[in-house]
Amino acid sequence: MYDYIVVGAGFAGSVIAERLASQLNKKVLVVDKRNHIGGNAYDFYDENGILIHKYGPHIFHTNSEKVFNYLSNFTEWNYYEHRVLASVDGKLIPMPINRLTVNSIFGLSLSNDEVEDFFSKIKINIDKIENSKDIIVSKIGIELYEKIFKGYTKKQWDLYPEELNPSVCARIPIRFNDDDRYFSDKYQVMPKHGYSKMFESLLSHPNISILLKEDYKKIINDIKFNKLIYTGPIDDFFDLSYGKLPYRSLKFKFENYKKEIYQPVATINYPNSYDFTRVTEFKHLTNQTAESTTIVREYSSSIGDPYYPIPREENDELYSKYKELSLKLKSVHFIGRLATYKYYNMDQVVAQALTLFEKIAKGDF
Repeated sequence: MYDYIVVGAGFAGSVIAERLASQLNKKVLVVDKRNHIGGNAYDFYDENGILIHKYGPHIFHTNSEKVFNYLSNFTEWNYYEHRVLASVDGKLIPMPINRLTVNSIFGLSLSNDEVEDFFSKIKINIDKIENSKDIIVSKIGIELYEKIFKGYTKKQWDLYPEELNPSVCARIPIRFNDDDRYFSDKYQVMPKHGYSKMFESLLSHPNISILLKEDYKKIINDIKFNKLIYTGPIDDFFDLSYGKLPYRSLKFKFENYKKEIYQPVATINYPNSYDFTRVTEFKHLTNQTAESTTIVREYSSSIGDPYYPIPREENDELYSKYKELSLKLKSVHFIGRLATYKYYNMDQVVAQALTLFEKIAKGDF
C-alpha cells in the first residue's frame, strides 16, 4: 500500500517524492518508463570516461535561495558560469548580444553608452507586440534579427519567429556592457558529481520505492495507493481525448576527440549554417580533466521524446481543455513541464514541486 504514486523520476517527481517521504513519512512509489532516474537531466560516463548529459546540456542556474538551499542537501556544487558563442559571418560572437557582439558584427568600437544609443537608432518601434519577431526587432532591429535569430528559430521550431508567441524570445537579454555570461542569476552552479548522483541522493529515502522501465498505466490497477502525482504529458494521461499536444523534440550526435579541448566555450550556436542548432562540449560544464573530450551536436526534430511545448495560441487553447479535465480530479496532481505544457527551467520545476508539497502539508490538497 502506497500513499502516493509519482509518475516520472525527473526533477518534479523526485523532489515531491523526497519531500513526501522525508517530511510527511509517506510511502511513495516512483514509476518511470525509462531505465534510469533523473529525467532529461540524466548524466553518465561514456566509454571514454567523459561525463556527458544524455539528453543535451543542462546548466543549473537560479535566483531562488530556497531552491538552491534545498538541492544543496543532496549535492555539492561546482561554480560555473555558462558562456555561448554564435557562428555569424565567419566569426564567433558572444551571446546574448552585448557590446562586444555589436562591435564584432558591425566593425565598430562603441562604448557602453554608445551601444545603447546605437540600439535606439536601429530598433523598430512596434505599437502592438504580436509575435516573437516583433519583440526581437523592437529591441535590436532587422539586421541582427536576420543574422542571429531568424535562422536559429526556424531550425529549432520549424517555424519562423513571426509564427511563435512573443514569450519564446521575450526573455532574451540585450546588454550594453561586456558581460558575456549566458545567465545572470545569483546562483550558477553544476552538481559536483553529476546530476544522476544528485537524483540518487534525492530518492534514497527508505520510504521511496522506484520502478523503472514501466508504463504506469499497465500497473496502476494492480497497486493500492491513495493519490497520484503525474509529471508526464497531460494529453497522454487523458488518452489524447482532445487530440495530441505538439512538441519539438531533439536528436543528438555525440563525438569524442583525442584532444583536451574542442572549442573555446561550452556551447556554440549555428543560426545560419549546418543542419544542427548548436554544439556543446561537456568538459567545460563539468570541470573534468581528461586527455580526450566529448561533444554533442543537437538537431531539432518533430518526432521523438517531447522536449519543448510549442508556444502558439492554438496549442495553449488545446492545453486549457486538458487542464480543465485535470482540475476535476481531486486525487491527482499535475506538475512539471509536460503535465502543465510549459517550458520551465530546472529551478522553476523544483520550485513548483516544493510549492505543491507545501500545499499538501497544509492540507490544501
